[in-house]
Amino acid sequence: MIVTLTANPSLDSTVELATRLERGAVHRATATSTDPGGKGVNVARVVAAAHSPTVAILPARADDPLVTALADRGIAHRVVPTAGPVRGNLTVTEPDGTTTKLNEPGHPLDATMLGALARLLTEHADHARWIALCGSLPPGAPDDWYGQLVRALRPMPCAIAVDTSDVPLRALAAGFPDTAPDLVKPNAEELAQLTGYDAVALEAAADAGDPSLTVRAALTLLDRGVSAVLATLGSAGAVLVTTEGAWFARAPRITPRSTVGAGDASLAGYLLATVAGDDPARALQLAVAYGTAAAGLPGTALPRPDQIDRDAVTVTALDVANPGPRRPDTDNPRPDTASPSTTVAAPAAEY
Repeated sequence: MIVTLTANPSLDSTVELATRLERGAVHRATATSTDPGGKGVNVARVVAAAHSPTVAILPARADDPLVTALADRGIAHRVVPTAGPVRGNLTVTEPDGTTTKLNEPGHPLDATMLGALARLLTEHADHARWIALCGSLPPGAPDDWYGQLVRALRPMPCAIAVDTSDVPLRALAAGFPDTAPDLVKPNAEELAQLTGYDAVALEAAADAGDPSLTVRAALTLLDRGVSAVLATLGSAGAVLVTTEGAWFARAPRITPRSTVGAGDASLAGYLLATVAGDDPARALQLAVAYGTAAAGLPGTALPRPDQIDRDAVTVTALDVANPGPRRPDTDNPRPDTASPSTTVAAPAAEY
C-alpha cells in the first residue's frame, strides 16, 4: 500500500486560454475543470488509477467537495475533521504549456488536528510499503513538522518519501541525518534550496545531456543520510541517485498542455515501480513516463496506465565517481519519433 499525507489539500480549478496570458487584459476561457488536489492527493489519484492500494490522509470536513470527489472516484481516504473548507487553487494554462498558479494559504491546523493526522499515519504504517509526505504546510503547522513525522515513522516497517519545498524543506534538511527520509523528490529549484547549487544550471546542464551537476548535488544529500534522491528536471528528464548508483532518464519530446501535477505523477510512478519490484533504472523510467504523460494532459488531469509510454523514456546508467553519461540501458531504447517542427519540450515548472 502507498499512503499519502496531504496536510494542505485543495480543490484545484484550471482555466485554459487560447491566447497568451496578459496582465490586466480580459480573457475568455476555452475550457475549465476542477479536481481534488494537493500533492499527496495527486499521488493517490495516480496510484488508484493504476489499481494499486492507496490511502490519502488529509484534513477536511466530511462534507467538503474535495472529500466528495475522492469518494466519487473510489479513492480510499481518511480525514481529520476541520471547521472550514479546504483551500482553492487556481491554475491558468496557455497554449504553449506555460502554467500560472494562484494558491490560497489553506485552513489553519491546531495541535489537536496535527496530532490526529500523525496518529492516522502511524496506524497505517504497519501495512504500508511507502508513506509519502507531500506538499506545503498549512498555517499552524510548525516548520519542522515533516521532520517530526519522519522521526516518528522511522521505527515502522514502511519507507518514507518527502516531496515539499521552501521553508518546510529547509527545516527538514536542518535535521539531517536524524530526519532524513528514504526518498526525497526535489525539482531543480528544490534541489538548489537543499544543496546551494544553481537551479538554472542544474536544468540547463541536464538538458544538454550532462546530468553530472545534479548527481553531485544529490550525492551531498546521500552523505547527509538520505537513501535516494529523485530529482525531476522538467523537459530534461530526471536523475535518480541511490546507494546502489545513479541513473539519468531523458523525457521524450511532447506538446505540453499543463505542468500541474507532473511532479506528483512522477513520484507516483516511481513508488508504483518500486512496489512492483522494479530495479532503480526501471523505476526512474516509469517516473519520467508518468510525469511526461501528466504534462501532456489538460488542467489538473492525471494519467492512467494506458496513457503511459514507458518505452519512450531513455535511461542511462552513470558512473557516480565521474557522473557523465556512461552507457545507455539497452533494455530501454528511445524511439526517435519526435519532430521539432510539431512538438516542443515540456516546461520545467512542475517536474
